[in-house]
Amino acid sequence: MGAIGRGSWMALRIPIQTRLLLMGLLTTGLAQLPITASVSRGFWALPENTTVVEGAAAELQCGVSAPGSAVQWAKDGLLLGPDPRIPSFPRYHLEGDPTKGEFHLHIEACDLSDDAEYECQVGRSETGPELVSPRVILSVLVPPKVLQLTPEAGSTVTWVAGQEYVVSCASGDAKPAPDITFLQSHAPQDLPWGEPGTPPALLLPQGGQIISDISANVNEGSQEKLFITEATARVTPQSSDNGKLLVCEGSSPALDTPIKVSVTMNVLFPPGPPTIDWPGLEEGHVRAGQRLELLCVAQGGNPPATLQWLKNGQPIYTAWDTEHAQVVARSMLVMNVRPEDHGARLSCEAHNSVSKGVQERGVTLQVTFPPSAITILGSASQSENKNVTLSCITKSSRPRVLLRWWLGWRQLLPTEEMIMDGLYGGHISVSNLTFLVRREDNGLTLTCEAFSEAFTKETFKKSLTLNVKYPAQKLWIEGSPEGQHLRAGTRVKLVCLAIGGNPDPSLTWYKDSRTVTEPWPPQEPRRVQLGSLEKSGSTFSRELVLITGPSDNQAKFTCKAGQLSASTQLVVQFPPTNVTILANASALRSGDALNLTCVSVSSNPPVNLSWDKEGERLEGVAAPPRSAPFKGSAAARSVLLRISSRDHGHRVTCRAHSTELRETVSAFYRLNVLYPPEFLGEQVLVVTAVEQGEALLPVSVSANPAPEAFNWTFRGYRLSPAGGPRHRILSGGALQLWNVTRADDGLYQLHCQNSEGTAEALVRLDVHYAPTIRALQDPTEVNIGGSVDIVCTVDANPILPGMFNWERLGEEEEDQSLDDMEKISKGSTGRLRIHNAKLTQAGAYQCIVDNGVPPPARGLVRLVIRFAPQVEHPTPLTKVAAAGDSTSSATLHCRARGVPNIVFTWTKNGVPLDLQDPRYTEHTYHQGGVHSSLLTIANVSAAQDYALFTCIATNPLGSDHTNIQLVSISRPDPPSGLRVMSMTPYSVGLEWKPGFDGGLPQRFQIRPPPSH
Repeated sequence: MGAIGRGSWMALRIPIQTRLLLMGLLTTGLAQLPITASVSRGFWALPENTTVVEGAAAELQCGVSAPGSAVQWAKDGLLLGPDPRIPSFPRYHLEGDPTKGEFHLHIEACDLSDDAEYECQVGRSETGPELVSPRVILSVLVPPKVLQLTPEAGSTVTWVAGQEYVVSCASGDAKPAPDITFLQSHAPQDLPWGEPGTPPALLLPQGGQIISDISANVNEGSQEKLFITEATARVTPQSSDNGKLLVCEGSSPALDTPIKVSVTMNVLFPPGPPTIDWPGLEEGHVRAGQRLELLCVAQGGNPPATLQWLKNGQPIYTAWDTEHAQVVARSMLVMNVRPEDHGARLSCEAHNSVSKGVQERGVTLQVTFPPSAITILGSASQSENKNVTLSCITKSSRPRVLLRWWLGWRQLLPTEEMIMDGLYGGHISVSNLTFLVRREDNGLTLTCEAFSEAFTKETFKKSLTLNVKYPAQKLWIEGSPEGQHLRAGTRVKLVCLAIGGNPDPSLTWYKDSRTVTEPWPPQEPRRVQLGSLEKSGSTFSRELVLITGPSDNQAKFTCKAGQLSASTQLVVQFPPTNVTILANASALRSGDALNLTCVSVSSNPPVNLSWDKEGERLEGVAAPPRSAPFKGSAAARSVLLRISSRDHGHRVTCRAHSTELRETVSAFYRLNVLYPPEFLGEQVLVVTAVEQGEALLPVSVSANPAPEAFNWTFRGYRLSPAGGPRHRILSGGALQLWNVTRADDGLYQLHCQNSEGTAEALVRLDVHYAPTIRALQDPTEVNIGGSVDIVCTVDANPILPGMFNWERLGEEEEDQSLDDMEKISKGSTGRLRIHNAKLTQAGAYQCIVDNGVPPPARGLVRLVIRFAPQVEHPTPLTKVAAAGDSTSSATLHCRARGVPNIVFTWTKNGVPLDLQDPRYTEHTYHQGGVHSSLLTIANVSAAQDYALFTCIATNPLGSDHTNIQLVSISRPDPPSGLRVMSMTPYSVGLEWKPGFDGGLPQRFQIRPPPSH
């Protein structure tokens, strides 16, 4: 046997087959029956098999009559000990009154570890042997906590009606294995599905249709005594199952109510067949032009139906509305019926994503329509006393129409009638008519009328106006008398008149056998204006308005109307129609001879020709007369010129003057003289530019032809004609530069060339740039009382006499005066001359140079005045106090002014001080012209160091000294210099100079004078 110690007792592991009693272990506080001599031993209450749900409490009964014996429980053979508290099992304890023999085992919050066999044991005592109760079983039921559903619980699954689907459901660990049932149920519509904290089982409806086709397996759980049930169901949803819940229900003896999980079934199924609401009584019958509204309705379906309208199998409308609550799809087709819709089949199709085929409902249209048009073939225009033949033809109609003819109010009988098949199942009606026309029928209306019983409220007609033709009777012209002299530009109106005729006579105007028309587009002034035909009673007229020109001279104007005609002739006087100058050469050079001939092509009457050049009259030679256009006169005159280069561009003018008309026509010839380039007097030779700016070197040159090239050269280098990073050559030859620098300053050579020769010119570019200080001696030094120049040298362009200026920099305004200094400027150098230098003149000076090109240059220079040392003497004899106990130290301060730097030396009682002695330490400080020396004496001894120390300051210009007495610590010296600073009725301000402090901090007392 093995024993494991726990607390103050030992629990023994006892094999199930062997019963052992633990005897003689009775101590204070154990479950022990009091000894009663005459009581018989035995159980008066025995434990029973008990079942409890996990988490609940359990109690096993044990009532004993065994005085003087120890009682304890065993769990699966493990003795729990006689201590009523059972320390090894915190949830276990014994209940009841031991004096009455009550040893009931109470277990709180049972879990699976408590599932075991239990027995109550009574130990051996003086009154009898051990007692053991029958073994009982405590069964702990573990309810399933979750159900695992596939598809995921709470989700919506989309299935197709009629197809089989597999659903699995698995429980969590449980004891015993739970039973799983599948059922279909309606989804609750009024439960708060989204409310947090609501148990899922409470949200599922009770009851439903149980699914029988399931298979289940029980498997071991995650630990001993636990089981998992896995069940699989095969589900074939129907359309009626759409929206229902598929519920997995797990039941167990450990559960008061089953646990449930579910998925919502979204079952897809096709819609029902569509229906069409026909608006009329007779389905399919409709009239052309009618607005037809057809409603297609499809019930059911998930998803709801998709509707579309087709016409002869082709989609024509694909919009629809869906009422999801009623699961109804509607589509309204609106169409205007046309004749070509006759026989068309309109159908509405309904389907959705799971439809196996398309469901449709159709209707065939029977369209009634009148003829859309009536046409009369043949001409209604004919000469009098001749036959007119016409045909009246209708467009297709359904049903057919009849035709009849009317002339005015008189009905005419047709010569022939026919009916033919037409479009869209209709018929075409034809009626032919032939009759003799007379002059009095002219203007009457000839009508073809179509009628039918199907269109009693409508009339269909086509009309023509009968036109009977007959000729005009008389024609003549009114206007300017024939043979009258008219000047070119005179407005002349000719009127052609005729009487009678149908159609109205056209009255056509001709000029020398050519038809007169107005030019297009119209020109201003309008030289020809042809009026429209006007009618007044039986008289017709048409005007021809002319602005006479040379071509109208002796022209014959004729008006015709059919076979009738009338004519008149005009005589027009006009100046030369064209004056032309002919030359014997086009390219001219100096010294060439030029012969010019002036030709006046035609004029009426003849003209006189004359020459002039830029207002200077020239003599010419006249040519013999010759024939000319427009039955006018021609003239010619020549002149000979000797050409020079100055004649280039001059005009030589020929003037043709008509004395009778008092009018002159001129023409000129511009002389084109070739010569090499020549620079003009306005050519700029010097160009000024500012550095970093732009410069334009202009070119003023005259040449013919224009220069072929402008070549610029700078310092022997030719500038690229194509331009560069900082230059380009403009079209007129000017050179443009940008980002100009002082290196661009200098002479630029321009070379111009054309086919006649070359020319050259020099243009200077003067680049101005801001001053830059090149030299400025800093610092500039001078002995006190001496003279010195502060020299400022600059690089600048231009160099101006007054561009140098000087400033003295100082905090006080009086320190900035330069009145006692001389300013000198010469070229690029400026000087500030100082005579008899004084210490007050030492400091910073600024050289400012401004030549007008910003920014001005500024340079800083320091003027240093050299002078011999000047040691500060605060009092006639400076004293320093220190304790002479060889432990204290003393510091002697010496301060002096002087330039250049000062060197300090120290003596003690007139003997040079050995600074190599470690007791002496000296530090020297320099700040500008002020210098300080600090001598520190360590371990001051009264015998050695109470002495007179001398500080000597030396530089190349001289020396100075001061004495410092090192003394022992003593009482302070009295203050001096007491004076009143301010006074009020209630206060007084005093000032004094402290005396030697004796080496210790000193305080001051103010005692008012004694009052009298």
